[in-house]
Amino acid sequence: MLMFRRLDTFRFRLAAAGRWLARTSHYLVNNMGQGSEAMRYGLSVGLPVALAGTVLLVGGVPALAEYPERPITLIVPFNAGGPSDAVARIVGEHMARTLGRAIVVENVLGAGGTVGTARAARAAADGYTLVLGHMGTHATAVGLYPELAYKPATDFDALGMIAGFGVVVVARKDFPATNLKEFMAYAKANGDKLNNAHAGLSSVAYAACLQFNGMLGIKPTLIPYQGAAPFTTALLAGQVDYVCDQVLNSAPHVKSGGIKAFAVASPVRNTAVPDVPTTTEAGLSEFQFSAWNALFAPAGTPKLVIEKLNAALGKALDDEAVRNRLTGLGADVATPVQRSPQYLTEFLNREIDRWTPILKAASR
Repeated sequence: MLMFRRLDTFRFRLAAAGRWLARTSHYLVNNMGQGSEAMRYGLSVGLPVALAGTVLLVGGVPALAEYPERPITLIVPFNAGGPSDAVARIVGEHMARTLGRAIVVENVLGAGGTVGTARAARAAADGYTLVLGHMGTHATAVGLYPELAYKPATDFDALGMIAGFGVVVVARKDFPATNLKEFMAYAKANGDKLNNAHAGLSSVAYAACLQFNGMLGIKPTLIPYQGAAPFTTALLAGQVDYVCDQVLNSAPHVKSGGIKAFAVASPVRNTAVPDVPTTTEAGLSEFQFSAWNALFAPAGTPKLVIEKLNAALGKALDDEAVRNRLTGLGADVATPVQRSPQYLTEFLNREIDRWTPILKAASR
């Protein structure tokens, strides 16, 4: 109620200012000399137009202040049950409570996440369609797809970083190696016979193993799947040999013994798989890799909407229950600085600059 009383007061003062402007413009127009026709025309047309623009601007305040008025769609460009889907649902659930409207997760699959991301780029910039982006859809895709249907740096407004996730080298449970050194030796001797699964060309799994395979000097057969959930099923069934997967996806299966984990591509051990050594400990210190997830809106989304969504995201990431759920999956939750739209915008540009030459060179 206080907000609406203040808005009514503001409208009253604006109306008074408008009446004063109208009287002033009328006086100036009718009391200028004959030699001032251009200025008279400018005042007679320009002042009313400026006043109308001000009224329209204020008329838009209630719409933005009341956002959201209906459910929000959060596009996840990967399979339900995968890492990105888990993050979206954990964070979206809390944001929905803060915003007072449901956030509906829509899984839109295809082309390493680029199909769903392209749909989000074409959506109305009104705050009712968001997308969960990550390094694959918003950074590596630029270097992998010459005719990418969207431009990550310009077709989206950054909302905020959510978390970074470690990558772990995992293999089918009967793979003939017990540690990373044994895996590397076996892979170097049998690289062309191995099957390496991934979730599409712009996925984290593809980019991580591209770097890993390059370090080992091997060229396995690459098997694409539509998301992490399907390739995990294949790995559990022994249909593929290994994956460079995000920890939050592999951790439950590592703990249950369904798959083998050789090393986490990080300088420190991951809390979700504390018994798995780092690549530094395992003998491949140069392999360091961290995936990230963030929220984006179509470019041109009103600033007040961006601010409201960013505040809801920050509140979610400050919630102890949300943080525990994310860290339990192996996430490094974004700091308050990393959650800002400005930080994410600058970080994204650096990621695009980093990955584009690497991936273009690899595709030659």
